[in-house]
Parts: sequence; structure tokens; C-alpha cells
Amino acid sequence: MRALVIEDDPDLREQVARFLGDEGFAVDVAADGDNGAYMAEEYPADVAIIDLGLPGLPGIELIRRVRKAGRKYPILILTARDGWQSKVEGLEAGADDYLVKPFHKEELIARVRALVRRVGGWTQATLNSGPYAVDTSAKSVLVDGKPVDLTSYEFRVLEYLLTHAGKVISKSELTEHLYTEDEERDSNVIEVFIRRLRAKLDPDSQYNPITTLRGAGYRWDLPRA
Repeated sequence: MRALVIEDDPDLREQVARFLGDEGFAVDVAADGDNGAYMAEEYPADVAIIDLGLPGLPGIELIRRVRKAGRKYPILILTARDGWQSKVEGLEAGADDYLVKPFHKEELIARVRALVRRVGGWTQATLNSGPYAVDTSAKSVLVDGKPVDLTSYEFRVLEYLLTHAGKVISKSELTEHLYTEDEERDSNVIEVFIRRLRAKLDPDSQYNPITTLRGAGYRWDLPRA
């Protein structure tokens, strides 16, 4: 998953980015409203965390601009403003959730993950599909109740496919949502991750959870439990 953090406080911006990075998110950051608006409109993202008191374009106007541009990913407001009026204004501008500073890391991560799951139609941290149980909080995978060890990037690919179960995901989309702008990108690596996932999740080709659509991408094809 890929997150965009727009926060003017450098220490807090780095802290939030680190929290999300530790949870397996690829993270992009912006320090002001104008640069944040550009990144929010032009960069791929699964979720955005936006402060209201930004220099340049204010957070509320940034959110309105992002929604007007047609970007539909969830937005979490992270701000020191705790009055109900600010919450109402933020939510009506197009935000999906609101968290007041200071905050606990665990609550931030839980809210972000809940927003991402909601987009895919999931309601719980564990994504169940056929014999598979993928715990997005514990980063664990069970197949028929037995644990399967995945690398960090293998888990990210699995989580993205399963979160968007039934949707065709191109290699370029997977690449964009796995890596930040400053990371080395190679879409051919996605083929390697898919091959490894198939070998680990379905060594006997019994379930065939991941379908390859030539020229289009990949799709998680098992029904949700």
C-alpha cells in the first residue's frame, strides 16, 4: 500500500512516515499545501494523511481540490484542531476520518488500515478468502490453518491483490503502489513476486488464487469468506 503524508512539522512528518513505513507502506511526503496538492493529484496513493494548518494552500482547501480532481482514495485529517466545527468542515470537504494530535501510533495505524480496507469492501483486519487468512495487522498468512512465511514485498503484493479481490491489477499499478518515487523500480520484479506467491500459497496448484491475464495484469480470483 502507498500513503501520502502532508504535514508541515518536520519531526511529526518523519515520525508518521516511519510509523507507516514500519507497517509496510510505501510513503511519500510533502511539507506544505501547494506541493501536497500536486502530489495528491499526480501521485498514486491508497490513503492520504493531511494536516489542516498547512503553509500555502490550507488543508481544507487541499482536500476540496483533491476531491474536485476526482481522486477517491481515503483521506485522514491529522490536526491539533479538536473543535467539532473543524471536524465537520473537514469531513464535509471530503475527508473520511479525523484524528487529533497528540495521538497514539496504534490508533493512527488502525484508522489508516481501516480506511484502506473499507475501499476494498473489507471490514476486518484479517482478509479471508477460500483457504487463505491474511492478517494485515500481524502480517501473517495462514493456508488451511497452517502458517506460510512471506517476505515483506511478497506480503505487500498479496495484500494489495487480496484487498482488491476480483479486480484486474496491472504490473505498473502494483509497482506504483509498492515503491515510493525515490526507490528503484522494475516491473519485471512483480513477475518474480507472483511466481513466489504461487509457489508458497498453492504449491500443488489446488486453489489457483491468482490469475494472470495476458497483457492486462493479475487478479485474485477466490471468493471472500
